[in-house]
Amino acid sequence: MSSKFADLHVHSHFSDGTFSPSQIVSEAKRASLSCISITDHDITDCIDPAIQAAGLDLEILPGVELTAESGGQEIHILGYLIDHHDEAFLNMLSGMQEARVGRIYGICKKLNELGLAIEPQDIFDLAGKGSVGRLHVARALLQKGCISSIPEAFYRYIGDKGPAYVGKLKMTPGEAVSWIIKTKGIPVLAHPYALSDKALIPDLVRDGIMGIEAYYAEHSDTQTGEFVSMAKKHGLLITGGSDCHGLAKEHICIGKVKLPYEYVEKLKEAKCRLG
Repeated sequence: MSSKFADLHVHSHFSDGTFSPSQIVSEAKRASLSCISITDHDITDCIDPAIQAAGLDLEILPGVELTAESGGQEIHILGYLIDHHDEAFLNMLSGMQEARVGRIYGICKKLNELGLAIEPQDIFDLAGKGSVGRLHVARALLQKGCISSIPEAFYRYIGDKGPAYVGKLKMTPGEAVSWIIKTKGIPVLAHPYALSDKALIPDLVRDGIMGIEAYYAEHSDTQTGEFVSMAKKHGLLITGGSDCHGLAKEHICIGKVKLPYEYVEKLKEAKCRLG
């Protein structure tokens, strides 16, 4: 049995988490982890500060989480062991950030029409220099006293079927996979339980997906077993992570999922095969 463990799905305050890279490193060490990957949405600014904070006591696997869409289904693709300094990749992410800003203006317009006094700057102030998203909108609404909890913001206003919902710029799964592979990274399907149509998974394999996040904080034991079997059937790598967002999801802490380090080694072997 492994004596080393990893959590390969964590978010920082550079996207929709609340912890800084140094706080994440501290929490990971407290959880006795040997390796983590901070997979922020459409941004990699957390990686270098995390590496610096980690020192020699904790391995930081460079990562990112991209959003794609197929057949009306939103699909999240994790990229592991990416070159997070690749200029073309960073330019693409910059475009995604600009689209996120535009989305916030659209959401605020709809919220204003619903009678809620919220301004884009309220949200940008919470996001700082990070990747702005709906969680920042929810936090701003909470601060303004418009709602009593973060979940309320989603089910009343900004959830996928809410009156203030605005879609975000999405690429196809094939495009997301291609971008990750261009940076010599490993593309992995995130939290597959969230897929309403599991029949999409063979399509994702054809698109070039190389792994599946079988071990995940929201998966039941039955679901985990199902996705492990699916990975074996399609020759996919197996990964796992908590999807910790800090105080934004207080019930999910770093290390809630402890992935045996052998799976990290398999990711590295796959990267070597990419050349």
